[in-house]
Amino acid sequence: GVLSLGTPGVGKTTLGKELASRTGMTYINVGDMAKEGELYEGFDEEYDCPILDEDRVIDELEDKMSEGGVIVDYHGCDFFPERWFHIVFVLRTENSFLYDRLESRGYKGKKLQDNLQCEIFQTLYEEAVLSYREEIVHQLPSNTPEDLERNLDQIMQWIEQWMKDNN
Repeated sequence: GVLSLGTPGVGKTTLGKELASRTGMTYINVGDMAKEGELYEGFDEEYDCPILDEDRVIDELEDKMSEGGVIVDYHGCDFFPERWFHIVFVLRTENSFLYDRLESRGYKGKKLQDNLQCEIFQTLYEEAVLSYREEIVHQLPSNTPEDLERNLDQIMQWIEQWMKDNN
């Protein structure tokens, strides 16, 4: 499996969907999956969003992940089983770009500030390096359409290399 990580607004969904269409892998957006299956365990008043039920997400994904060929897109990773992923990439966006993207999604106040802080402090990259072997975790810049193209090429190369090494 491939895990695509990053703060909301960095371009995970665009990249994940495009990667799935190029590779024939299955794309799963954990946020959308949780919404459809109502995989929540309450509501966070402060952030004005539902709280993910991580155990139910794992149960829901387990069968798909064991078949392989899955791209998972989420903004956190410390609750996924390590064995699920062979490549983890963390998309990074400069704050000026990210601010505009989040604002256009209606993010305000604390939610906006905390997501920007998360990006500034590389929170998700550090979480990924602690959760997975460092050599499978890659950071990719995601500011412009050109970055998207380059990232797709780069990830395709990693996947092809992984296939060669493991088959």
